[in-house]
Amino acid sequence: QPAPHLIEEIRGAKTQAQEREVIQKECAHIRASFRDGDPLHRHRQLAKLLYVHMLGYPAHFGQMECLKLIASPRFTDKRVGYLGAMLLLDERQDAHLLITNSIKNDLSQGIQAVQGLALCTLSTVGSAEMCWDLATEVEKLLLQPGSYVRKKAVLTAVHMIRKVPELSNIFLPPCAQLLHERHHGILLGTITLITELCERSPAALKHFRKVVPQLVQILRTLVMTGYSTEHSISGVSDPFLQVQILRLLRILGRNHEESSETMNDLLAQVATNTDTSRNAGNAVLFETVLTIMDTRSAAGLSSPTLARYVALTSLLRMVQSDHSAVQRHRPTVVECLREPDASLSRRALELSLALVNSSNVRAMTQELQSFLESCPPDLRADCASGILLAAERFAPTKRWHIDTILRVLTTAGTHVRDDAVANLTQLIGGAQELHAYSVRRLYSALAEDISQQPLVQVAAWCIGEYGDLLLEGSCEETEPLQVKEEEVLALLEKVLQSHMSLPATRGYALTPCSFCPLPQASKLLDLLDLLDSSSGAAQPPPPLEPSPGGTLGHLLDLPCASPAPGKPQQRREQTSCYLPHTLSCFSLHTPASVPNLRVFEREGLQLNLSFVRPPETPALLLITVTAVNTSGADVTHFVCQAAVPKSCQLQLQAPSGDTVPAQGGLPVTQLLRIFNPNKAPLRLKLRLTYHHLGQSVQEIFEVNNLPAETWQ
Repeated sequence: QPAPHLIEEIRGAKTQAQEREVIQKECAHIRASFRDGDPLHRHRQLAKLLYVHMLGYPAHFGQMECLKLIASPRFTDKRVGYLGAMLLLDERQDAHLLITNSIKNDLSQGIQAVQGLALCTLSTVGSAEMCWDLATEVEKLLLQPGSYVRKKAVLTAVHMIRKVPELSNIFLPPCAQLLHERHHGILLGTITLITELCERSPAALKHFRKVVPQLVQILRTLVMTGYSTEHSISGVSDPFLQVQILRLLRILGRNHEESSETMNDLLAQVATNTDTSRNAGNAVLFETVLTIMDTRSAAGLSSPTLARYVALTSLLRMVQSDHSAVQRHRPTVVECLREPDASLSRRALELSLALVNSSNVRAMTQELQSFLESCPPDLRADCASGILLAAERFAPTKRWHIDTILRVLTTAGTHVRDDAVANLTQLIGGAQELHAYSVRRLYSALAEDISQQPLVQVAAWCIGEYGDLLLEGSCEETEPLQVKEEEVLALLEKVLQSHMSLPATRGYALTPCSFCPLPQASKLLDLLDLLDSSSGAAQPPPPLEPSPGGTLGHLLDLPCASPAPGKPQQRREQTSCYLPHTLSCFSLHTPASVPNLRVFEREGLQLNLSFVRPPETPALLLITVTAVNTSGADVTHFVCQAAVPKSCQLQLQAPSGDTVPAQGGLPVTQLLRIFNPNKAPLRLKLRLTYHHLGQSVQEIFEVNNLPAETWQ
């Protein structure tokens, strides 16, 4: 009966006994048909027998019929015959050797469909003897023009090498040419073939180490631009091909420094750019780690160091989605801060800052401050900014917040962001109960070190605001400290005389000098003369009348009258009179207001520009780039780059971070210093790169609508 009727009858059997009866009856008919030798229906009978074999019943009596169908010139017979051979024959039976000549003839016919059938059968049931006999024919097919046959020939060659490793010399020359193939299946099969050759033949391993740069280039193309979009899975470009290339690189780079050096940069790039939010990306990253562990590097990244770098990179990506899981590895991450390799310690710093939360802020900040004291200079700015941002977000108390900022300013004051001074003064000003504590701490820090300019500025401001609390010496939270006005003035004079003091620092230091008693006026005159002479604009002061109450008034050009004898005014009242004129004496005018400008907005990410032109340097423009994220997902790996016309000079300072938190969290800021001596019309070109919502984004745009106040 026809095959569809047989299948229907077997499926309709109610019991196993009925099924067995149907199959036995049909097998008897098939045997009778084979004995009759009907060539037209032989392939149909064999097809039914193969179905019976798939159900688990004996079908060995059809083996010789397979050989007859393979030798037939008809394609319909060959198709069923080769399928039967793959299912019914194996190496344990001598009958499989009888098809060797038929396969050899079919490989030489030139008909792709027939050649494909022969190659599939050879790669499935081919024994060592068949591989020896047919290796030459397969080697010829590796360079055939048709991609269909070449792909199957490559897979057959893999089977032959596994069966007979001694055949490796035959397939070495074609593999080098097949690496230039653009067909996905052929390239993937070629990489697999080379891997098998290198694992089984030392000569092949030495031969293919020459093609490591070519393999590196193929993998780099996969990572950066993609090989074939139809083979991408979950946003990962052709992960199967990536995994196979990484396995081959692992074999080629094992105990070979030159090959390891060639692939080191690429391995770090693959580990950094691979999206691990899907299983395909995790598979690529897993193979990357295994490859890193097996390679050697004479210079730069060693295998353990690169493995740690990959692990830290993976944890940094995971911390956004599963913060608690990464927290378990916090001690190990902190230990990596002490690594001598700069790239490793930088990645550990980024992950440590990302792990800070309200529950561990004290312990993590202590570790980061300890690292700040000994970290490389190129990491100090990032570390200091990160500590300040973490303290601002998770500070448990105001006093702890103040102490943290003071320690950062004392350790790396020259590396903090420009807004650190303003933030600390605002914090101290809003904590009335800590005024006495803050001024005493700052005075003690200033007495020990005047080289840290932000620390000196905050200390001078605090002494000017709360100097009366410093002189009183009553503070329960610190050790008793008796300070005299002469000591404060001597310290401020030291700041004014220091060659390290900036003009803004001297302005801050002069403010508390206005609170000194009138007998110290002559001392102030000497300080001002010192400043004028150091600035190169010394001019003889106007003649002053020797009135006891007018000396300080002429000196600072103050319209207020001096206090009457016997009625001393409070120091806070003097502040309101002297402070504005003291600042005006040093040209510390507030810069003219320039309106802010929003230059970019996409999927919740906004980029705003704010402008400041210092009056003492009109050609200098300070632009603060502020990135705010109002979407529901964090923006990671955020990088902002800028360019200006050739007539201007641009200096990009380090950003406050590379992750813009979601839901309007703490923004990322970056300072641009533009020097425009010719006051030419200003244009700005920005390039933004970041990861958001599972996609890698790059935006390049030009800002031509900058306010005229920024350059005129």
